[in-house]
Amino acid sequence: MADLPKIISVDDHVVEPAHVWQTWLPAKYREKGPRVIRERFGSFALAAGGKYAGNVPDPEGRWGDAWLYEDTIIYVHKRHVAIPLDATPGGDKSKFDSQLMTVTAMTYEEMRPGCYDRDARIEEFEENWVDGSLPFPTFPRFCGQTFNEGEDKELGLACVKAYNDWMVEEWCAPSGGMNIPLGIIPLWDAELAAAEIVRNANRGVRAVTFSELPHALGLPSIHTGYWDPVFRACNDTDTVLCMHVGSSSMMPQGSPDAPHGALFTISFNNAATSLGEYLFSGIMERFPKLRLAYSEGQVGWIPFALERSDFAWEHHSWLGAKEIISAPPSSYYYDRVFGCFTSDYVGMKNIKEVGENQVCFETDYPHTDTSWPNTKEEVTRMCAGLSDEQVYKVVRGNAIEMLKLDRV
Repeated sequence: MADLPKIISVDDHVVEPAHVWQTWLPAKYREKGPRVIRERFGSFALAAGGKYAGNVPDPEGRWGDAWLYEDTIIYVHKRHVAIPLDATPGGDKSKFDSQLMTVTAMTYEEMRPGCYDRDARIEEFEENWVDGSLPFPTFPRFCGQTFNEGEDKELGLACVKAYNDWMVEEWCAPSGGMNIPLGIIPLWDAELAAAEIVRNANRGVRAVTFSELPHALGLPSIHTGYWDPVFRACNDTDTVLCMHVGSSSMMPQGSPDAPHGALFTISFNNAATSLGEYLFSGIMERFPKLRLAYSEGQVGWIPFALERSDFAWEHHSWLGAKEIISAPPSSYYYDRVFGCFTSDYVGMKNIKEVGENQVCFETDYPHTDTSWPNTKEEVTRMCAGLSDEQVYKVVRGNAIEMLKLDRV
């Protein structure tokens, strides 16, 4: 291949500008709606489930911008989710990494503008060989958990709609196709959630966030039938259900005192667990156009997961699987489930087993896994053993299919 095709990234993250809800919410909700305050904050400790403890102001700490919602500080911006201004590309890579991965409070002025400014991000991506980006939320969290946990659900619904309006009309529409809309839903009401999916689909949104394991959020599991309105809305509007690692507000854990590096290594287990549940649930059979995407779940583990699921279906009749699904579980995977990865050399070596129509690349800007500003070089190395057709699918073609984009 003479040159790598332009990349469409199916997982990036937007740090919402401070004005989002104060502009897009109806006036009556703005007083209690999300707004940004500036305080001093101390150190942040990684707690159980991958959450950070330390949202309490500390007069001796460093300045940071925080989101206030229903009169409570909900989220403080930290360096591990926003590239600092001093973490500039080029030069000493170790300095870049150390700046990016420091978990300390920060203000908007300390972030690279591409984290929160639409036009600055377009420039960052154009320079990084990217011409399409699907952005997950930051303050609402991966699938809107923040509003699900709020007390005032009328306010929460207004906040969900305001976010989606901002996403479509301000972040994406003027971006020339660089920013691709990703909606959120009111998790506390499946019927309202379905209506929001349809509302957004009617204006071209073909992706929505959801939790890998909603029962972990205190919500009904996917096996109860409760979420059928959501699955039906996605099925009928060709909207892909995007489930980001961490969208269950918990991470896989073995020993309670295991090092954080071990927990990070096994984070894909939530995606693997979720995929197993969908394949055996009957949902994919009842909603034959429903499509799933496992964002940042990586893909190297998928071939064995499919092999094991088919073995269980065929050889263990006592499990009752054939009473729920009429075909081997893997048959519901191909062309309907997308594995999304930031770095997965093993997956690329086994792309035929993973399914070359199933994988999509992510730059994960501006998080610590990001390949920015060297994404083109990283992807070229990772795809070195693939055919030209496979490279096109991985970096672009599969994303076009997944998101139903009108481009080549």
